[in-house]
Amino acid sequence: MANNNEVRLQKFMAEQGVASRRKSEDLIRAGKVKVNGHVAEIGMKINPRKDLVTVGKQKLTKVKNRKMVYVMLNKPRGYVTTVSDELGRKTVMDLLPDFGCRIYPVGRLDKDSEGLLLLTNDGSFTNCMTHPSHEYAKVYRVTVRPAVNDDILFNLRNGIEIDGRMTAPCEVTVLTEEENRVVLEFILHEGRNRQIRKMCESQGLEVARLKRISIGPVKLGMLKQGDYRELTEQDVKKLLRSAGHKEN
Repeated sequence: MANNNEVRLQKFMAEQGVASRRKSEDLIRAGKVKVNGHVAEIGMKINPRKDLVTVGKQKLTKVKNRKMVYVMLNKPRGYVTTVSDELGRKTVMDLLPDFGCRIYPVGRLDKDSEGLLLLTNDGSFTNCMTHPSHEYAKVYRVTVRPAVNDDILFNLRNGIEIDGRMTAPCEVTVLTEEENRVVLEFILHEGRNRQIRKMCESQGLEVARLKRISIGPVKLGMLKQGDYRELTEQDVKKLLRSAGHKEN
């Protein structure tokens, strides 16, 4: 008979703010998770009331009424989007105070990119916002060199092969244009690794600056570089709706 107290290990890890479900699965595959002293396996279930789960040296315990934290940050260049860095580089966590719980980035911005980044300790929120099937809009302002022509714009808008797979069609608009410098606005509904940089590189364009200015309904607005604010309950609800989440 099924034990109603049992949950998937990766779901429990996500709920405890370790990482998203997919990242939690990666930790399990890497052998970094133990249940009652034994190395965990993908797909296993645990009873949070009885089983001891450890990730590295961190012990996870079921916490009732845990406060959920949702943060938006205006990430500057030069910071890596990770909780810690083995190379000792500056991380986005260096820009934030101690919220009394472990938070982590939702998605990524590479080291040389800037702009809007979300962070949370809510694994279910992260899973919803990063799932490939949830195609909400993300808007980027991108400065490229040299000038672009109609053929380049057509290719960017209609799809480019990256790593053996075509990108989905997207909106690309010229905002300002000078002799050897163009500012483009990209509106994407997918989020592949370094996607815009790779798209531009395929067309012979150098990306001089890349800034994300909105994620779904949440806009960077007047938030200063390096500053953050906590999202309101309405912000979170709007983000989840934009990602296709249906409220109970």
